[in-house]
Order: sequence, then C-alpha cells, then structure tokens
Amino acid sequence: MGEKKIKITLPDGSVKEYNAGVTSLDVAVDISEGLARNVLAARVNGEVWDAFRPIGEDADLQLLTWNDEEGKSTMWHSSAHLMAEALESLYPGVKFGIGPPIDAGFYYDVDFGDQHFDSEHLEKLEEKMMELARQKNGYSRKEISKADALAYYREKGDEYKLELIDELEDGSITFYTQGNFTDLCKGPHMPHTGFVKAAKILNVAGAFWRGDEKRKQLTRLYGITFPKQKELKEYLELLEEARKRDHRKIGQELDLFTFSQKVGKGLALWLPKGAVLRERLENFMRKEQVKSGYDQVVSPHIGGKELYVTSGHYEKYGKDSFQPITTPAENEEFLLKPMNCPHHCEMYNSRPRSYKDLPIRYAEFGTVYRYEQSGELHGLTRVRGFTQDDAHIFCRPAQVKEEFAKVIDLVLHVFKALGFTEYTAQVSLRDPNDPDKYIGEDDAWDKAEAEIQEIADEKGLETVVEVGEAAFYGPKLDFMVKDALGRKWQLGTIQVDYNLPERFNLEYVGSDNLKHRPVMIHRAPFGSMERFVAILIENTMGNFPLWLAPDQIAILPISEKYHDYAKTVYADLQESDIRGIIDERDEKIGKKIRDSEVRKIPYMLIVGEQEVNSNAVSVRAHGKGDLGQMPVGEFKSMFRKEVNEMLK
Repeated sequence: MGEKKIKITLPDGSVKEYNAGVTSLDVAVDISEGLARNVLAARVNGEVWDAFRPIGEDADLQLLTWNDEEGKSTMWHSSAHLMAEALESLYPGVKFGIGPPIDAGFYYDVDFGDQHFDSEHLEKLEEKMMELARQKNGYSRKEISKADALAYYREKGDEYKLELIDELEDGSITFYTQGNFTDLCKGPHMPHTGFVKAAKILNVAGAFWRGDEKRKQLTRLYGITFPKQKELKEYLELLEEARKRDHRKIGQELDLFTFSQKVGKGLALWLPKGAVLRERLENFMRKEQVKSGYDQVVSPHIGGKELYVTSGHYEKYGKDSFQPITTPAENEEFLLKPMNCPHHCEMYNSRPRSYKDLPIRYAEFGTVYRYEQSGELHGLTRVRGFTQDDAHIFCRPAQVKEEFAKVIDLVLHVFKALGFTEYTAQVSLRDPNDPDKYIGEDDAWDKAEAEIQEIADEKGLETVVEVGEAAFYGPKLDFMVKDALGRKWQLGTIQVDYNLPERFNLEYVGSDNLKHRPVMIHRAPFGSMERFVAILIENTMGNFPLWLAPDQIAILPISEKYHDYAKTVYADLQESDIRGIIDERDEKIGKKIRDSEVRKIPYMLIVGEQEVNSNAVSVRAHGKGDLGQMPVGEFKSMFRKEVNEMLK
C-alpha cells in the first residue's frame, strides 16, 4: 500500500498532490527556490502555521513572506524568542513572562532578579541577538505533556511559566526550541533565525505581571527586527519623525491639555486653547447632526449597577473597570458610565413608540470611564475618562440600510473636512470559535453581519474583513485612517445591534397594530474626542485646518502706536467669527512673526502706519510667507472662501 496522498490548493486555485506529511516549505521549494528562501510561515486552512510543520490532510495553503502581515508577525514573534535567548546567554538565571508580537515589533517581560539591567546594556543585547541570528539556528516545535512541561520549568525555577502552564489543558501544550533556548509557546515561528538581518531594542519599561498592579513589576523590553538593514534605518527615521509629531509634546507646546497626578492618571485636563479646539469639533458635528435629523440628549456620568447588568456591560467590563460606588442606602450601587448606549435605551423606553416615530436618533457628547492599566495609559490615545461623539439610531428593520448608509456619508464628510484622505473600511465580525465573547442569538448576528457587508459594497468602500473584532453586542464597520506617517488608526465606527433592544425590551407599535422590536445603530464618527484630537495633532503636527485652529489669526502691531487700530481690526474680524490674538508685547516685529510661526497660527496680520492709512492689513500665511497688503474686507472674503472649501 502506497503513501497517503493529499491535495494542496494554492491561492490561484491550482491544486498540487503531495505525500501526507509534506511541509509548506516543501511546497514552496516545489514552486520556486527563490520563493522558498523568503517563506516565513504559512496559512493552512485559514490558520497560521510554521512553514516546517507537516500537513497531514487536504488543505488550502497560502505561503507567507515579509510582505504579508502574518509573515511580519511570525518573524517578530520568533525575534522575541531570539532576544530571550540572547538575554539568557548574557544574564544566566533570568526568568521570562510573556513575549508576543505587536503591531510593530515585539516585547518580552523579563525578571532579572538581582542582576542589573538598564538602557546602557541595549547595544550589547543587540550585538548578541545578531550573533545568534547569524548562526541560522532552526526553530523546532515539540508537543509536550503538561506534567513534563511543569517538570521542565520547576527545574528551571521559572514561576511565571509554571503559572501559565497551570492554566493550559494537557494535550494542547507545545515547546519551541532554537539554539540553546526553549520556550513555552503555541507558535508559529519562522524556519530559522537567519532571516533577521537587523535588530533594535526600542524601549525599556516596567510592566506588572499579568497586568496586575498588586503583583511583581517586570522589565518589559520592546524590540523590532528586519530582513534588511536598510529597512531598520528607514523605520528609525520614521520613528524620529513620529517623535517630532508626538501629540503629548505638541499639545504641551501649544497649551492644549495637561495631566495631573492629583487629578488622577489618564484623566485629561483641557486648557483654554484645547477646550476651544474641542468646542469647534463638537459644534461642527452638532451642525451636521442637526442637518441629519438627530436630537441632542444628555445623560448622567453614573448609572445604577442594574442598568449595566441588563445591558451586559457589567458582565463584560465589570471586573476590569472602576468598581461600584456605594451610597448610605443599603444595597444601592452605581457605576461610572462605561458607555452611553444603556442610558439612551432607557430614554427610548420613556414613552410608547409608534412606527411613525422611527427612526429616532439620539446624539450625545457623553463622557465615559474605563479603568485602563497604568502601563497602558498614553497621552490622549489611552485614557481613563473620554468623551464620545456618540449617537444611537432606533429604527425599523426596513430602515437599517438607509440609516447605515447616511452614517457612512457623515463619517466621510468628517474625514474630508479634517484632511484624512486615506482610509479603509474594516468589517469587524464575531469570532465563531469564541462564542462566549458575545451576547445575542446567531440569527441576529448573521443578519447584522450580512447587512453591514452589503451596505459597504453598495457604497463602493474599500473593505477588509476582520474576524473577532466585533463589539460584544454586534458587528461593526470601523474606519481605519492612514496618517501622514502611514500609521493606521481606528476612528469612525458604526455598529448594528439587534441585542440591546432585546435586553431592554424596546418596542414600537407597527402599522399592523402589533408590537415589534426596533434595531439599534451605534455610531461615533470621531470615536473618542481625546483619541481623535491626539491623532489630528500628530497628523497635522499641530497645523490644524483653518476652521479648527484655536487661534486662526494673530494681529501683530509694529509698535504700541498701532494697538488701537489692531483692536479695531480684531473687533471687525470677530463679527465674522474669525478668532485669534493681538500680540501687544513690546517686541520687534520679526520676533512676533517668529513666535506666531512657532505657535502654528495660520494667518499673521501685520499693522503699521501704511496699513492704518489704507484701512488694510499686511498678511503672512504660516509656513508660506508674505501674501501682501489687502483691505480687511478682502482678507475676510479670502478667509471665508478657504473655510468653505474645507467644509463643503
């Protein structure tokens, strides 16, 4: 009897026959030696595998290289093990927590014990990593029993790995080995260490074991690797540009926001200019919402615990969020609001509804609170209190597609007004292998997922599908925006929800005089105001669109003699809703211009004797220079035209 034959189907639809036990690398070699030299991993029947792992059954196969996200992720995961091997070589007895790949690179949480490690040792660590990489040591996978895995780490004295193994089921545990290093890991990994041609340790930070602030703080080492030295050089240049654009640095320079330890970590304080920026964003959105038939509502910052038990938020967020607030009344508990939607459901329920009332659109700039771990907080992008430009549309099932399409139009209008031209629509679906993450019936999920994909297709959006990224109560369409550095950020989000109306027993009386369940659409074009402003700062480097800039103009009198004229001009501009400052400092005009440039004020209006005599201003544009002298009325017309072009 001959060897078992299996069929391998490639992405182009071609089918090849091999002996069972063939590896993805074998298939790659069969196609092209050049291709095989670049294969980092493979997608086998939708799951990412080691390229060296035997395939025993018929399979769909996609070979993954550095050009694929999963290929990069596999290399960075393998590089975390390479760094751990280098650390174990340099610091015998070191212990390891977890070491996953991340969006750009990888990290490993390390317990150095009594051994000293700081940023001065990074170069030595990088050199050791490259020394091991050049050995081209292969990664090997071994299935191991739970008893043997525990015995291995008991002998090694690594309590972190023992804790992780305790939580695993026997029969599901694998070890990976490369060179002299073995690690508990489910993989996948690249074929050998030689793919790494450049390595950099980017940062050293503290991280509590398992994210628990009551447990030991480990040293988290962040790193990144590349298959070419040139790519590392380009990445480091990009990082340097990102540092220049850091919203925390620019926000401080422009006096937009601050943080205070006494107020609390992750709770932003908006300074006057930042508050103006936020107010303009909110006013812009309010005007658009009024045009689209939304009603503005306001809900409190707290809610009774039972509200969030009903919505499912307590079950999903309760343990990881701010804990209940108790009152002098027995058994009375409140929670800081983690989301606005339960409040809006109760508003809908405040009186009987008819099909003629629908759609009902409630909009609110509602501040919500979620307890992020200290180590996860980062400027405005990860905070504990944030304001959402939240809205909830309650509609009949037949109205879902039309309402969803209108929200897409609103999101795209927002992006245009703020200069975001590159974006992808991400269809975020539930993970069929992890049903416990979600609430609601399968039929409702199937219907909502199909509707979102249909609407996105009809709108002609460029879409990608991400399984497992849905909200716990429904699928969603997330808008992923690419910024000036090519980084992707999730901004606008739209979600179809058949579940909360069920949980809150929302109803309307239909034309048939019977009670029906409405559908709920969640939407937030900005998402979090804090995060949106952070991304906007970094994308523009603080050079905000003219309509949004906190100070749109700076009037610069050449001397004190022209202060009264400057005030007259400013009063005239204010009538046209043009706002800014008058620089009355006793400084030379050159310094005033330089300071206005540093503060990124879009227009500087210089006034002196000539301007007074002509009832005019001399105009300079930030970053562009002198535009010449013009009457105040002409400047106002130019200003309005520029703003209207941005907002139309």
